[in-house]
Amino acid sequence: MRGIFVSSVVTVCAAAALTLPFLAIPSAAVPAPPDGASVPTTRAPAGAHGVPGATQSLPLVPLGPDRRAAHPGGTRAVPRGLPPREVARFSLVGIVWDDAATELRGRAQIRTREAGTRTWSAWQDVRTHDDRPDPGPPEARRGRPRGATAPLWVGASDAVQVRVRPEGGRASGALPPGLRVELVDPGRDPAPVRQAPKPAPSPSDEETASSAANYPLAPLGATEIPALARPESEKDIDAARVDLTGATDARPPADGRGEADPENEGSEAPAETADDTDNEEDDADPWSHYVGSRPRIVTRAGWGADESIRERGFAYTTTVRAAFVHHTASGNGYSCAQSASLVRGIYRYHVVSSGWRDIGYNFLIDKCGKIYEGRAGGVAKPVRGAHTLGFNANSMGIAVLGSFEESNPPNAVVNALAGLTAWKLGLYDVNPLGTARLVSGGGNLFKKGTTVRLKVISGHRDGYATECPGDRLYKRLGAIRTAAARLQGR
Repeated sequence: MRGIFVSSVVTVCAAAALTLPFLAIPSAAVPAPPDGASVPTTRAPAGAHGVPGATQSLPLVPLGPDRRAAHPGGTRAVPRGLPPREVARFSLVGIVWDDAATELRGRAQIRTREAGTRTWSAWQDVRTHDDRPDPGPPEARRGRPRGATAPLWVGASDAVQVRVRPEGGRASGALPPGLRVELVDPGRDPAPVRQAPKPAPSPSDEETASSAANYPLAPLGATEIPALARPESEKDIDAARVDLTGATDARPPADGRGEADPENEGSEAPAETADDTDNEEDDADPWSHYVGSRPRIVTRAGWGADESIRERGFAYTTTVRAAFVHHTASGNGYSCAQSASLVRGIYRYHVVSSGWRDIGYNFLIDKCGKIYEGRAGGVAKPVRGAHTLGFNANSMGIAVLGSFEESNPPNAVVNALAGLTAWKLGLYDVNPLGTARLVSGGGNLFKKGTTVRLKVISGHRDGYATECPGDRLYKRLGAIRTAAARLQGR
């Protein structure tokens, strides 16, 4: 189904390691860009919350003795990268390329220098297969989205080196064209109002619209949505509704609502009847849903979103039938005090570097269990995200900040995932222990138009061939489903 766009003012390869010589750089010198190329930097103006950010975009050049074979008539794919380069400060880094439909098949590695020192990090792998939006509108309204790796959080840095080696080493064009390294400065955290030396400027129309989409859960300009216990949280069902009047495609999709899954361990929920029309307006008793307690959620204003860089208006689908759990693969080397900066960095990487309309995830959770509002449009509403290629419609994407291939998710993360899904899925009368029938929009596991039955709480890898959300987090999904259902009162 095509996503629904609504405009309103209230309303993330194995290959052999590549060895490159280290090029020493004078600590106070900034080498000129290769071949006279410019170093484009985009810096956002400070908004009402005074949190500017910046992005430096640098082209990757042929590396090593075979670099001459990289011209159009070459017969071999040549490694590309960036020799050691001093740059303006940044904290998050990723690699992008021209065509979002093309995968980077190879090994990408980055190392950085801690700001103000001569200390370089070890080489770090960057996950080359990342979350992505479905092609076409509404995601492509800003232009053609780019392919992108997962972003990597490196902390305050002022120099970078990059190397990308293609798989195999043969067949020209093995690396996608337009490879660039993106260096993101997430800007500063919002200052508490009581510490502001002067009154904050008036909010922009975009800031007002983003905040107003969460009414009545929180007042305009709120930096967080407060927790709310049951049964009062059931009243949030009203905030989940979207006025689709005038939308170009308001027809409900031909896939069913959550059904009980007999194969789900620990499931004692009675079977539900699939409803292919899924018209919630026809529910006899809209207040009979099993809604978990509303968790505390940091709003976009709270983490300092620069609303001027995203696409105006919001993209909605008709309902939420499933939750896809992700990790950002950005590493675990951040402190919880840096979480808002990391969220801002990912937001800027998705929008400015990757060309998406907004941050891809609907929610993000840090390793201390704090929940952050993701894509704008209202935390209770069926906002269409850009997280699971083929299954962004009628679902939500929740990303845990970090990498969980070899690290266990903290209990605070597991509890936050259970609490968030209990509440949000409950607003749409969905059983966390059930399954959902979704129609694929096309991906590397399911062809476009295929009806797929997935667990209501699934990992990214269930809908797309990827390692996300990491083995250690993926193994906890069963416990999360059981806990979410219990929190719903089932």
